[in-house]
Amino acid sequence: MTIYVAACALIDPDGRILIARRPKNKPHPLLWEFPGGKIEDGETPEKTIARELREELNIDPCESCLQPFSFVSHSYEKYNILMVLYICRQWDGFAKACEGQILKWVFPDKLEDYELVAADIPLAKELRDRLPVGKRFLK
Repeated sequence: MTIYVAACALIDPDGRILIARRPKNKPHPLLWEFPGGKIEDGETPEKTIARELREELNIDPCESCLQPFSFVSHSYEKYNILMVLYICRQWDGFAKACEGQILKWVFPDKLEDYELVAADIPLAKELRDRLPVGKRFLK
């Protein structure tokens, strides 16, 4: 079985990326991940990200500002996921944890310092390799 997922690397003006630590009562407990979720029937990945960011973080991303960045296919024990990762630099509101998760803003070169969900690891490496670090991001 393949599950289709859309996730988002929110990037703040300093070039940091938001990651969330999963609650103890969810699959992959206490691991870090990029916000997002399963793509529902009839939903585009962009709509999934907008819905998930509103539900999880109480923010409203600029859907036209969502930029496709990469994807990963990963096999877990009982299922496979195909996850598309978008980046977003513009949204309305201030990110706050709405589902018991812990949030952290991290520079791309520090993402691998966190214990990430397995499917997010190659995406973190790609963000590290393709995005500039810190204030250089603004130039």
